[in-house]
Parts: sequence; structure tokens; C-alpha cells
Amino acid sequence: MKYVALVYYQESLINAMSEQAWHDLNQECVAGVERLSAHGHYLAGQALQPVDTATTVRKRNGETLIADGPFAETKEQLAGFYLLDAHDLNEALQLAGRIPPARFGTIEVRPVRELPPRDNPGPTYY
Repeated sequence: MKYVALVYYQESLINAMSEQAWHDLNQECVAGVERLSAHGHYLAGQALQPVDTATTVRKRNGETLIADGPFAETKEQLAGFYLLDAHDLNEALQLAGRIPPARFGTIEVRPVRELPPRDNPGPTYY
């Protein structure tokens, strides 16, 4: 089964790290991905740029609204994600507990919901 592990932490804590501590944390993450991959659990993932680079898009009453920054202010910011393959939720939680930034914030684990097939397959336009 597929699970997404969303990594949240307070950017202020990360920004206060020394350059060496930040480098070491990133190296821990790289090693963690290698371990997950070696055991067939890592499907995809990415770290995100800081929240001040975010742009929010909403559609209301047929109008597209664009705003700088995140939609809501929170204590912890979304920093990245891991897409995991696990037998069940318990295994996904064990894997998420090994994600290094869990020491600084929160890892939210959610099952992936597959979309149903399209009713009338035909050309797709973007």
C-alpha cells in the first residue's frame, strides 16, 4: 500500500541551525532514503523550498485567486514528503519514525487514495 509521509517543522528552528548541523541533517536524510530504497519502501519524495517561496492558488466562484505565501499560518511548515510503500499503516508509521526531521517537527502519515478511472476516456487537454 502507498502512504505519504508529510514532513513538517518550524522553519525558525532550522534557520537557527549552524551550516554544519544543516548539512549533517541533509546527509541523514540522504542516507535514510538510501536505506528505504534498499528495502523497497521508497517510491518518491522531495524536500521543499521555504514557505516564504510559496504561492497559493484558489478557485472561488469561477475566479482564480493567487496569493503569495501559504494559505494558513501555522506553527510548523510543510518541508517535504516521502511516498512510501508499506504493508500496512503500522509499517508506514515505523518507517516515518525513522525520518530524521521527525526530531524537529511532525511527520503526518496518510494513505494514498487512488482516483477512479476516467468515465469517458478520450483526448486530454491541458
